[in-house]
Amino acid sequence: MKLKCIAVDDEPLALQLVCKYIEQTAFLELIGQFSSAIEALGFINQHEVQLIFMDIQMPDLSGMELARVLDGKKDSEHTRIIFATAYHQFAIEGYKVDALDYLLKPYSYEDFLNAATKAYNYFERKSRSQESGSSKSEQALDYIFLKVEYQLVKVMLHDITHVEAYKDYVKVHLRSKNSPLLSLTTLKNMEELLPEGKFMRIHRSFIISLDHIESVSKNSVHIGNHEISIGENYKEAFLAFMSRWMS
Repeated sequence: MKLKCIAVDDEPLALQLVCKYIEQTAFLELIGQFSSAIEALGFINQHEVQLIFMDIQMPDLSGMELARVLDGKKDSEHTRIIFATAYHQFAIEGYKVDALDYLLKPYSYEDFLNAATKAYNYFERKSRSQESGSSKSEQALDYIFLKVEYQLVKVMLHDITHVEAYKDYVKVHLRSKNSPLLSLTTLKNMEELLPEGKFMRIHRSFIISLDHIESVSKNSVHIGNHEISIGENYKEAFLAFMSRWMS
C-alpha cells in the first residue's frame, strides 16, 4: 500500500525538502506540491489525497484554516494531516484539528519517517477495519509495522511480550527473538497503536501484553525472565483488570 500525498509550504526550500523526503520513502507517493493552501484545496477537491504534509503559517489561507475546512467535509476521515512548522506553540492547535503528527522545523528524515510511519499504520488499520466490517480497526489488526533503522518491519501482535521506553526509542520485546527491536518512536505512540484489550501500560516506561503475563505479585508483573514494576499511577487500572479476570 502506498499513501497518496501532497506537500504544502510557501517556503521553497522547505517544500523542496519535504518532497524529497516523500519521494525517498517507499510507502509514500507524491501526487502534488503547492506553495499555497488555496491551490492545495482546489487539488484536494478534485483528487483523492490521503496524507498532507503542510506548513501552518501561510498567506491568504493558513494550514490550520485549511485543516478546519477539510474537517468539515463528509469524507474528512479519508484525508489526514501532518503539520510541519517552525513554531512549537501551534502544537496544541494542531491536535485540536486531529492532525496525525506535528513536525518541528528543522526536522530530520528520521523525524519525518517516524511521522509517516504513524500515518501508514493509521491507514493500514482503517483498511483492515473496512475489510473485516469491524467498527474498531484495532480489533481487525493482528500485526503492526514498526520503523527499525530505515525499514518498516512487520511485527505480529501475538509475538510482542512487552514494550520498554529507551531514551528516544522503544524496545519491543518479542517471544520469537532474543534481542528486542529498537524503534524510533515514543511509548505514547505505541500505546495508541496497540489494541487496548490486548496490551496495557502499567508503568511510565512499560507496556505489557496481557496474554503473556505469567504471574503477578504485589507490585510487579512477571513475563518470561522479566519482572516489570507496576507504577503507582497505573496500579488502579491494572488491579481493575485483574479483578475482572479473577471473577
